Amino acid sequence: MSTKKEQATETVDRSRRGFLRAGLVGASAAAAGAGATVAPAAATESEAEQKKARYKETDHVKKYYATNRY
Repeated sequence: MSTKKEQATETVDRSRRGFLRAGLVGASAAAAGAGATVAPAAATESEAEQKKARYKETDHVKKYYATNRY
C-alpha cells in the first residue's frame, strides 16, 4: 500500500516525463524544419562576401587566449 505522499511524488514524476517528452518532440520537429531553411540563406551570399575575412583578433579575443593559455 502506498501513502499519499508517494502517490503525489509518482504523479509529479509522470507529469515531468510527459513534459520532457513533449519538449523533445517539439524540439526535434523545429530542428527538422530549420534545416530546410538554412541552406537557401547561405546561397544568397555574394562571392565577395564569401571571400572577406571574418575573424578579427580583438582585445577581447586576445584576453581570452591569455586567460586560457592558448
